Amino acid sequence: MQLEVCGDKLDSKELRNVLGCFGTGVTVVTTLDKNGQKVGLTANSFSSVSLDPPIVLWSLSKQSKSLNAFMEASRFVINVLSMEQLTLSKQFSRPIEDRFLGVGTSVGIGGLPVLNDCAANIECRAVSLQEVGDHILFLGQIERYNYLKKETLLFCNGAYAKAVQV
Repeated sequence: MQLEVCGDKLDSKELRNVLGCFGTGVTVVTTLDKNGQKVGLTANSFSSVSLDPPIVLWSLSKQSKSLNAFMEASRFVINVLSMEQLTLSKQFSRPIEDRFLGVGTSVGIGGLPVLNDCAANIECRAVSLQEVGDHILFLGQIERYNYLKKETLLFCNGAYAKAVQV
């Protein structure tokens, strides 16, 4: 289907489909709120920004119930999910009381929850946030990371996916 642009108006559903053509990894971003409670959510808006210094970014809707916790946090963890963690992606995207119920975690820098058995964990110090459209961009400087040789969970065209090596 070809999208026709009329003036400044775009069909938001069709635009979402267009942007969904770009496959991404799936992450769960975690932090602690001001009361020390674990906060986490599924996000696929993650990207590397710089290697020197090592900086990454992710974004969160201004409508998210977790927004204040991340805006007030001085640190966050990007947990890159493996294919084996599809259920975690779904669990952390649902509006449930305790998203961490039954989830194995380790204690990271600043006491933050680091999800166990991920393809990668990237612990960051928050360095900047910026309002852009209907989202807030979070930039973080990497302080510690680890990774395992696991297949990474992907999301593309509105569905979970698996990478195929060619």
